Amino acid sequence: MVMYVKILLAFVALTINTTAIMAQEKIKQTAGRDQLGDFAPKFAELNDDVLFGEVWSRTDKLGLRDRSLITLTSLISQGITDSSLSYHLQTAKQNGITRTEIAEILTHIGFYAGWPKAWAAFRLAKEVWNEDTSAQDAKAAFQREMIFPIGEPNTAYAAYFSGNSYLAPLSREQVAVSNVTFEPGCRNNWHIHRASSGGGQMLIGVAGRGWYQEEGKPAVEILPGTVIHIPANVKHWHGAAADSWFAHLAFEVPGEDTANEWLEPVTDEAYRALK
Repeated sequence: MVMYVKILLAFVALTINTTAIMAQEKIKQTAGRDQLGDFAPKFAELNDDVLFGEVWSRTDKLGLRDRSLITLTSLISQGITDSSLSYHLQTAKQNGITRTEIAEILTHIGFYAGWPKAWAAFRLAKEVWNEDTSAQDAKAAFQREMIFPIGEPNTAYAAYFSGNSYLAPLSREQVAVSNVTFEPGCRNNWHIHRASSGGGQMLIGVAGRGWYQEEGKPAVEILPGTVIHIPANVKHWHGAAADSWFAHLAFEVPGEDTANEWLEPVTDEAYRALK
């Protein structure tokens, strides 16, 4: 009972961070400089630093998922079905738009923008979401393994995750608690829970298999029932194993001057080394 009370006294899941922190983070884009840096440096700068670095990064005003929806509608309405649409379809998927949703979105657009334009967009969308039928089946099977809901795509924090994650708020009254679910291979960036006193975070494995790692230490496996205590001001990451869906409850311990600092992604090389 004492342990149960202690757990409930912790609050706010990993993904419940301040809007101010989100607003400070900028999307990193290099396509402009990679493709046009020598030929049109100013255009490349505007593309990478202004369009993506400023406009797309204003997630405190409009989320990435909504920006993807607007961009797709604009491109398809103009009949643009080249590599730029493919890129934004892929981005929309990363921002949480599912296979079922993109089919409905393109059907709706077809009535307003034109049937041939929708047909052309569907051809590209099928390539982007071509493996999602089996993924949806795996997601449904994982949901049956645990008592907590998977929730909705975690689009607000998609920029800080490699792969797709989902968020299900469980309580927002006495204690804020959320269930965070990761698809196989999904993990969050290295990050630090800052605090001048107190603070830190607690994770409790719910279903599947995952990893937790502090900087300079070996990764620790998380299974259902595993409790991870994360001290304040310690660099770390956590996420799913490469071959398993994974879910955990995450609590942020109260403290003074708390803030979440997002850092670089976990490299594929380091992640693949985990067994």
